[in-house]
Amino acid sequence: MPHNSSETRIQDPFKPWKYLLSPPLKLNFVSPNFMKLLLAICIFTGFSFIYFSTFPGQKWRTATCPECEQPLLHSTYRRHTNIVSAATAAHREKTAISHILFGIGGSAETWGQRRRYCELWWKPNVTRGYVWLDEEPKKPWPETSPPYKVSEDTTRFKYTNWDGSRSAVRIARIVKESFELGLDDVRWFVMGDDDTVFFTGNLVNLLNRYDYNQMYYIGGHSESVEQDMAHSYTMGYGGGGFAISYPLAAELVKILDGCIDRYAEFYGSDHKIESCINEIGVPVTREPGFHQMDIRGSPYGLLSAHPLAPLISLHHLDYLQPVFPGRNRVGSIKRLIHAYESDPGRVLQQSFCYDLTRNWSVSVSWGYNVQLYPFLVRAKDLSTPLQTFLTWGTWSQEPFTFNTRVLSLKPCERPIIYYFAGVNGSGSGKTLTWYRRPHPEQRRQCKGENYGAGYTVKGFNVSAALLDPGIWNKAPRRQCCEVMSGGDRVDGVVQVRIRGCNQQESVTPP
Repeated sequence: MPHNSSETRIQDPFKPWKYLLSPPLKLNFVSPNFMKLLLAICIFTGFSFIYFSTFPGQKWRTATCPECEQPLLHSTYRRHTNIVSAATAAHREKTAISHILFGIGGSAETWGQRRRYCELWWKPNVTRGYVWLDEEPKKPWPETSPPYKVSEDTTRFKYTNWDGSRSAVRIARIVKESFELGLDDVRWFVMGDDDTVFFTGNLVNLLNRYDYNQMYYIGGHSESVEQDMAHSYTMGYGGGGFAISYPLAAELVKILDGCIDRYAEFYGSDHKIESCINEIGVPVTREPGFHQMDIRGSPYGLLSAHPLAPLISLHHLDYLQPVFPGRNRVGSIKRLIHAYESDPGRVLQQSFCYDLTRNWSVSVSWGYNVQLYPFLVRAKDLSTPLQTFLTWGTWSQEPFTFNTRVLSLKPCERPIIYYFAGVNGSGSGKTLTWYRRPHPEQRRQCKGENYGAGYTVKGFNVSAALLDPGIWNKAPRRQCCEVMSGGDRVDGVVQVRIRGCNQQESVTPP
């Protein structure tokens, strides 16, 4: 039976090649009007292409798709543009101390003793913030102390840590209660304990390196590994202090109360805060200048080889030996602050150099001490802290979150130490600091010939230009120093000059 063409096409669907040879269809729709329309479309398309190539920032808009109102640009370009504009705005108006709101965890019972640390750095009518107490103080509040507020009742919150204190809940909520004060022009919330000493000039310079319009959580970890294991490696420890940017605080306060109950078993307020910030997805940004000081014994070894970073805070000073021998704890910090005020960024920064005519190694921790080794010591060893301390919890020899080297008991293997005694000349763009040996000398002396020459040195004078705070925005590099020849032959004082290293200079003893 014959089949029509449509049936053939249905029955032979896999042979399309047969119909490639069919007679062509007649294009009856090709008319002058059609050609005019086609030409108009081509002209419109061409002008559109030229326009949006010339002005890439323009947007395609549609009334039915508000969320589509975005530039037709790659997402990485948009992120880069946002970063540049935010950085430009931050550059126009730098963060100042007035942009920081401090929240200090304290108690009415212990403030009388702890206030002596806080009052070392707090400047009335300059520094902003509050000490948050558990109850109204029973004695008149000192004018030299920060103003105080009484925390809200926290009995409704859960706390199940058998070894801790419920005050952790109250202190964790300080950031929330501080935020809810609604104070103007706050960019950062900085939390600390009532025995934390902040070096606020360095803190301000540090925070200027970060965009306060972004969500940042900045702090440091514990020095003792056992503390990091018991609590967290990924949190800013509260005693050393931590900073939370305003946008992050705005998100944190929304979830904090419920979050505190979710982590009821955690020991400390800082661990609870870190866990809640983790739910927002923001990690801690570590800055080594925040010092929890989770160590026992003498801080001499740690402070003599400070990390290459500005000093931001010190904590646990009542649990450590005084920073300077022959002074009490508060007097020691006053002396360190005296050096800090002359050149904030340089305090505790280490430089070392060699006097090859006498085979001496000289290590300077600016504003703290000078260590003289009457023999050559490798640079890596000089930059590694001497272990003059034990771990926080178990009073053990190790481990720490940084390398240490053994402090020998033999007097012929120990450095001769000269401590900071004064500073002068900060108004001229330079400083001269001097360092002297403590009297009376408490350690046994080495009878070696090289040490005999070292003991004739009465002190060191160290000259340096004021450290530009902008140096911390560059790739870090320890500054160099040089021993000025003949300086100890006049009055027993060695002259040392700290300076920036030359381009191809290295500290390499023979």
